[in-house]
Amino acid sequence: MVAIGSKALPLRRPRNCDSITKCGMAGEDNAYNHGGRKRNMGRKSMKKTKGAESGGATNGTHKSEQYSNNQESSVPHTSFLRQQVDPETAKYFAEISNVIEGTEIDMEERSSICGNALEETRGKEVELATDYIISHTLQTLLQGCALDPLCTFLQNCSKDFSQISMDRSGSHVAETALKSLAAHVLENGTQSLIEVTLNDICQAIFVNPVDVMVNCHGSHVLRSLLCLCKGMPLDSSDFHSKKSSAALAQRLNFKSSRSDGSGSHGLHPGFPDMLKFLVSEILKAAKKDIELLQVDQYGSLVLQTALKLLAGNEHELMRAIPVILGFKGNVIDNNIVKRLLSLVKQPAFSHLMEVILEVAPDTLYNELISKVFKDSLFEMSSHHCGNFVIQALISHTRNEDHVELIWKELGKKFKDVFGMGKSGVIASLLAACHRLNTHEQQCCQALISAVCMENEPPRCIVPRILFLDNYFYCKDKSNWEWPSGARMHTIGTLILQTVFRLPTDFIHAFISSMTSLEENQLLDTTKDSGGARVIEAFLNSEASGKQKRKLIIKFKGHFGELSVLQSGAFTVDKCFDVSSVALRETIVSEMLEVQAELSKTRQGPHLLRKFDLDGYAKRPDQWKSRQTSRESTYNDFISTFGSNTTKSSSYKEANSTHDRPKSQPEKLKDMRKEINAQLTSSHTPFLANKPFKSSGQKRHSDGNENRPAKFTKHTTEDVAKSKKSHRKRKHDG
Repeated sequence: MVAIGSKALPLRRPRNCDSITKCGMAGEDNAYNHGGRKRNMGRKSMKKTKGAESGGATNGTHKSEQYSNNQESSVPHTSFLRQQVDPETAKYFAEISNVIEGTEIDMEERSSICGNALEETRGKEVELATDYIISHTLQTLLQGCALDPLCTFLQNCSKDFSQISMDRSGSHVAETALKSLAAHVLENGTQSLIEVTLNDICQAIFVNPVDVMVNCHGSHVLRSLLCLCKGMPLDSSDFHSKKSSAALAQRLNFKSSRSDGSGSHGLHPGFPDMLKFLVSEILKAAKKDIELLQVDQYGSLVLQTALKLLAGNEHELMRAIPVILGFKGNVIDNNIVKRLLSLVKQPAFSHLMEVILEVAPDTLYNELISKVFKDSLFEMSSHHCGNFVIQALISHTRNEDHVELIWKELGKKFKDVFGMGKSGVIASLLAACHRLNTHEQQCCQALISAVCMENEPPRCIVPRILFLDNYFYCKDKSNWEWPSGARMHTIGTLILQTVFRLPTDFIHAFISSMTSLEENQLLDTTKDSGGARVIEAFLNSEASGKQKRKLIIKFKGHFGELSVLQSGAFTVDKCFDVSSVALRETIVSEMLEVQAELSKTRQGPHLLRKFDLDGYAKRPDQWKSRQTSRESTYNDFISTFGSNTTKSSSYKEANSTHDRPKSQPEKLKDMRKEINAQLTSSHTPFLANKPFKSSGQKRHSDGNENRPAKFTKHTTEDVAKSKKSHRKRKHDG
């Protein structure tokens, strides 16, 4: 019994904890998400000592300490102490805990017990919620009770909701209450009661929102409250953390952005008016302390969440963003520009600015890029925090003019940016050019110039981009060699994936370099997760079939060993798709040797079915006939709809809109799937009507399980007739 009967302890902890273990929520609170990675995306820790920030920029933690030291003069608050829980109450809740956790009771009885127990908390909500032991019991009661006692509890403690939220134990109680409230939203007739309850909580927070925002526990609860008002899941990692992989996927066009509101669709309609009211009142109350909130890691996270939830609502964003940026009126003068450029070097504010650039309406984005960041792009790109802001700025460009502005400053700086280790800026620019179909050829040429010296053959391009940092950190670049066994550069592999999505006319040098890779280099690439995706991107590109098969042939003798690897299985799958019938037979024959091992891997069953290894093992000739038939049908489609290169001239026209249609390789991939499905069904019509399947009997894609000999003969004859008819059609043509 740690907390029961203990001495009164101060509730409020220092706003800036000395270690991650005390307040570990730089992006995710350790108390809420054990084992989660902190969100720093390569930036230096926000928890630095005074004067530790490089470049002479004022440290965010130092400013928070200033806030903590001067808060009595800037933000009114009343101190709060934990109260003792009287022994009789402690004994009662210990008994309740034994009843609801130690025995099995039906849901209705459990709900009744939880509701009655919550009635006993009246007037003691704060003491119980902040008690280390009883708070756990209270969480269980809140999860199991009906809506009425839940709302009654929240309304009774609404005036002290801020204090409960800022406590280490109380914050978990507050979170549980909000999650339980969210679970009742979809029930009929609950909206009005929940809205009244939320209004009471919000009114209490409005008294002093800054105290809650800058507290590591309170910040988390406040973000959950915002999510509830929006109708979003309260434990969504989008709002309690920002995984760098998700941000990177958006920047490189691998994942849709939420800037149009598409990423903010909730589980239920939520309370949109309450959300607007909550955000506007928080900003109104915090306006005088906005400079301190901008650089406070927890305050910044609340502001980021509010902006993400308002994505797509231009009216509200145009009101909120100027306040958050500290604008005075609608004019961006030189003082504001200097201040913002200094702030983006702060970890907390750089994260905040990324979100602002993502959700900002077009007019505001245009103001920021043309008045704040213009003529400072290269300087910001070289900073360990500022470069992430530039990546966000580039990733959310709205038109060709924006790309042109960026290109003028960074177009000739690729080599310098790579040399500083800020390759994400180049990757974002390449992706933006691809998305808006502008400066693609210039980007490719700049990439080649950055990694190739004059008069060097193009074969060196792909290896050096795969090992980007390894190459640029090499003192003697002229004698740089492939570092066998080394891990490939994540951004480098993503750059190449984007390159191979571009039209063939722009990437001849990259295709030549790719097909020039030696056998051992290709194997190393395939065994690396990022490298394997580069090969898949090449095989999905608009390169000719001959160029693709030139690369695939180098895998001969290794298809079996690659197919059992997690990354190699996907590569073998792509190789099979673009191979000729003879090459497919080679792939399948090599995989037969590892069939038993392959069946135990994650991708193995899929490959066994798709490649029909059992069918090939039993009847190789029949397997080849089916593959030939599929290939001929596929070629007929190609001759009808055009190859993957015939429409490259209309590339810009076909992709001029923001929501671009499927690329030609994607269309051909869909055609191939459709053909395979049709041909599989046409060769095995009896399987769909088979009355039963014996226990332990496997079903093969060639439909040969216990097949009558007579039917097999007819099938073979039909295939022969089909081939003869096809040959006749070719001669007649």
